Amino acid sequence: MSVLHLLAARDVLAAGYEIGTGRLVPTSAAAVGLAGVVLGVLAVTRAARPSAARRAVVALAAGLVSATVGGVHWANVAGGLGTGNGLAGAVMAVALGAVAVVAAGLALVRTRRAA
Repeated sequence: MSVLHLLAARDVLAAGYEIGTGRLVPTSAAAVGLAGVVLGVLAVTRAARPSAARRAVVALAAGLVSATVGGVHWANVAGGLGTGNGLAGAVMAVALGAVAVVAAGLALVRTRRAA
């Protein structure tokens, strides 16, 4: 076998495991939403610290971006779950974005009371 045949065979075998924009965008949005949830929970649990308000604002922004990108992708996806179009990632992005927004809101209320 020549090197070209081996490279062509590698491309054929790896073709099923590539991640396209259909999965990459909602997965990235879900990761941003998860980061927002973590920051929001940290801001809620440490509301008396001066950095809590900044964490809450970043969590709020991350949650809004996550929910918006996930919602737009969810609305435009063709097919259902398991089709490879990223529907599950979009649903997770919307859910995590909503949780991040709620946690950020609670953190902002707590930081205002602590100040």
